[in-house]
Amino acid sequence: MIRTSIVNVVATAALGQKLDLEELGKRPQIVHNAQTYGGRVAYFRSHCFRGEVSMFSSGKMISVGTKSETEAFHALECAKDFLIKEGFVETVVLKKEIQNMVLVADLGKEVNLENLAQNYKMIYEPEQFPGGILRMDEFGVAVLIYASGKAVIAGVKNLKDIPEIVRKVEDVVEKHCQQL
Repeated sequence: MIRTSIVNVVATAALGQKLDLEELGKRPQIVHNAQTYGGRVAYFRSHCFRGEVSMFSSGKMISVGTKSETEAFHALECAKDFLIKEGFVETVVLKKEIQNMVLVADLGKEVNLENLAQNYKMIYEPEQFPGGILRMDEFGVAVLIYASGKAVIAGVKNLKDIPEIVRKVEDVVEKHCQQL
């Protein structure tokens, strides 16, 4: 049985209103540096959520560093509430979307990456990267598999897909990889 945990959720939302990042940068909750990305982004951090929300002058926002869909959406709402309270935007209903979830997994055993690469469509070039890269186009995800049996699954967009993705990874490892 593969154990997984979500380590990062990236979610987006648009305010539909422009933001003055220079003015925003004067608030203690906002980090804005004209040298960072040409001053095109400001970062909102608050004690009310984990992670941070990147804000762009277009009004688009990106939440990163949370560990669940609920936390990511909460961070975006906190950022919106802050902007409304501080008078930067008018009241708006956010349409929030998950863009990416990153999971770590423990396959519970060591994996023979050479064998897996020979028997399945996995990229493995140990002189360039210590893990194998398994693309699962049907889910739009990439799985980095290490010889230790640890894996990173990136690109998940829907929680309901996680069990099926994990089953597929488990099947691939079991069917196409002779153990060490």
